[in-house]
Amino acid sequence: MKVEFINPFIASLKNVIGTMAAIELHSQKPAKKTDERARGEVSGIIGMIGPQVKGSMAITFDAKLAKNIMKNMLGEETQAIDDEVRDMVGEMTNMICGGAKNALAEQNYQFEMATPVIVSGANHTIQHKVDGPKIILTFTSDKGNAYLEISFDN
Repeated sequence: MKVEFINPFIASLKNVIGTMAAIELHSQKPAKKTDERARGEVSGIIGMIGPQVKGSMAITFDAKLAKNIMKNMLGEETQAIDDEVRDMVGEMTNMICGGAKNALAEQNYQFEMATPVIVSGANHTIQHKVDGPKIILTFTSDKGNAYLEISFDN
């Protein structure tokens, strides 16, 4: 997978969480993901399709980070991954993918985004609907962790 595809997603994730929730994320090295198990408790998955691109992106938050984002954005504490948290993850997924889409458009990569699908619960799975390799990046913070997965058809 080309670095020029990955970097816009990294930058967008850090920007969205930093701007919307005032949480600084630190990225770790990317790794190839070989299973479908999510690393956190709530995920947003979004498909992307265009003339040069067919892929998907997933953002998974551990429960601690998802609750901290809700607290920082809305000033409300939540005890569980409820409908409000799932809605927030859907909005984050749209904003992160949208930011990457804008950056990739500057490199002449055009694609449309599907509506995000939200999945939650311990040990849930993420199914990318493309045949290419899956890359996962871990993002750490003092408020919890996030996991970004990107997959594009070869």
